[in-house]
Amino acid sequence: MDKEKMKKNYFSRALLLFNTFKNRKLTNEDIAAAEDKAHHLDEKASDFKLLIDMVKDTFSGRYKMNRWNLSIIVATIVYVVSPLDAIPDLIPVLGWLDDASIVGFAISKLADEIDRYRKHRKLNPAGFTIPK
Repeated sequence: MDKEKMKKNYFSRALLLFNTFKNRKLTNEDIAAAEDKAHHLDEKASDFKLLIDMVKDTFSGRYKMNRWNLSIIVATIVYVVSPLDAIPDLIPVLGWLDDASIVGFAISKLADEIDRYRKHRKLNPAGFTIPK
């Protein structure tokens, strides 16, 4: 099997698992675990931390986003913290490759929401709540 085909195959498996996780509830423990694991994602670490901030601000009521975008973020966080991966995290380097790929996929799907969130953060310092 050539490299390109292997890459496609593992990414397909990762997306299948991602879709499985998108309806799972996110717990405070998941968020804490995600923050701990973010450093393993190398260049995607800051993107992943932004997704975590978006979820935390949404759950606290400081930011509003639609359910679809929220489900993408929740599934991404759950995928990263879950021991069930396309490539298990126990395998050094490769185990984090699929997580970084899923974070990259989520970032690409959420580009408009991320821009909106960044503008919101500039206009609303921490501690402010969005009026209902």
